Amino acid sequence: MIERFLKQTHFESVEDYNKHLKFIIPENFNFAYDVMDAWAEEKPDGLALLWTNDQGEEIRATYAQLKEQSDQAASYLQTLGIGKNDPVMLILKRRYEWWVVMLALHKIGAIVIPATHMLTKHDIVYRNTRASVKAIICVDDAYVVSQIQAAKDESPTVKQYITITDHGKPIPEGFHDYQSEVVKAPKFERPAFVNENDDTMLMYFTSGTSGEPKMVAHDYLYAMGHLTTGVFWHNLHEGSLHLTVADTGWGKAVWGKFYGQWFAGATVFVFDHEKFNADTLLRQMEKYKVTSFCAPPTIYRFMIREDLSKYDLSSLQYCCTAGEALNPAVFDKFYEKTGIRMMEGFGQTETTMTLGTFPWMTPKPGSMGIPNAQYDIDLLRADGTSCEDGEKGEIVVRVGDKKPVGLFKGYYRDEEKTREAWHDGIYHTGDMAWRDEDGYYWFEGRIDDVIKSSGYRIGPFEVESALMTHPAVVECGTAAARQEGDRSLQIPPHRGVCR
Repeated sequence: MIERFLKQTHFESVEDYNKHLKFIIPENFNFAYDVMDAWAEEKPDGLALLWTNDQGEEIRATYAQLKEQSDQAASYLQTLGIGKNDPVMLILKRRYEWWVVMLALHKIGAIVIPATHMLTKHDIVYRNTRASVKAIICVDDAYVVSQIQAAKDESPTVKQYITITDHGKPIPEGFHDYQSEVVKAPKFERPAFVNENDDTMLMYFTSGTSGEPKMVAHDYLYAMGHLTTGVFWHNLHEGSLHLTVADTGWGKAVWGKFYGQWFAGATVFVFDHEKFNADTLLRQMEKYKVTSFCAPPTIYRFMIREDLSKYDLSSLQYCCTAGEALNPAVFDKFYEKTGIRMMEGFGQTETTMTLGTFPWMTPKPGSMGIPNAQYDIDLLRADGTSCEDGEKGEIVVRVGDKKPVGLFKGYYRDEEKTREAWHDGIYHTGDMAWRDEDGYYWFEGRIDDVIKSSGYRIGPFEVESALMTHPAVVECGTAAARQEGDRSLQIPPHRGVCR
């Protein structure tokens, strides 16, 4: 599959990857048709998705079955008047249908807006209004439904409300019943024209340090940008069973549970659960023989608190981490207990993986790795000049005349915010790091989080890493405080979990 989209598909070294990574970009690329339906034709019986939940239910879907189900869902959504460029918000937790509906919306050219189930009425009204949401598809969770219903009167653009319920449960008033209605949809016919590469495919609301969330708009090539995420960072292939711990309302879900994994022809493993428990997660990995795993460092911190000798993790071959900075103490303890080195990566809602530790590299505990060759990465001082090795600066993407595959289009309906972050041919991430003599990048924190004390610039991650070496600390966070008349650095009591 990947040979259709890359001029070279295997790399032996960092130098080889940096020199020869080049995308083959089709006209009007659409992930649902050009990857998923192509797999359905090439290996119809290949296992695409293995879904289970904390109630013991299980669904195994082949590529052919996902094509059939997403075609059916696409047809159903069309009967409700949903089509090209219509924004549709998904609040589906980890329900199996999220994967089907995502593909279906891609097939009809609608704009997908994944959202977390923790939204309040205010959050929903804000999103509906800012994005002109036309339809909401949600789980039948009592809290989720109540907040959506409370937002109705202030959401005039929303024309359709659709819920996915457990069998036998009553349908909320004013909602369509997805399960009973989708099976009645007529045969799907692909629209004559679905999308151009620069059309908006996906949007995420992302929060900054102040103000309301911004809308990050991605085009159809964003999906292709995650080919390197799944194939090279996660090191996946057709025999892989990959688990990423992430809720579908956050951008990490499409990093680890959708695009890149299916480019590789791997099987996506999903464990749908209400409350995280390290023992339960490890039992699932043991039972289903997960081969590849990715989670934020927080998850690893709780995993290493378990007696890992109780679990058969012999199938586990490869582990990655992202979402927050990795403390070296966690890396060392996990390696000691499993013999597996975690491969760290870095990116944002606005990007795909921009820095990573690849299979042909030796990881340095706590380092995010090196720049992904699909991006031109630099570190800048406050005056806009490039940093030397060992010097702290802002991580930026030099864009030039052509937007790299995977970088966002801009903040939807907010040209001012877009210009603040992306100007003079440079996208500013707002994240600070330094680079060592081997080209590895080390995270420092957000620009507005860096602590200044007695002329020194101190990243909160430096303090947190020191705290994490104490065996009693599971979680911690630091912030600067200054008492009136005192210019010394004050570290308030860390927020965390100790035992």
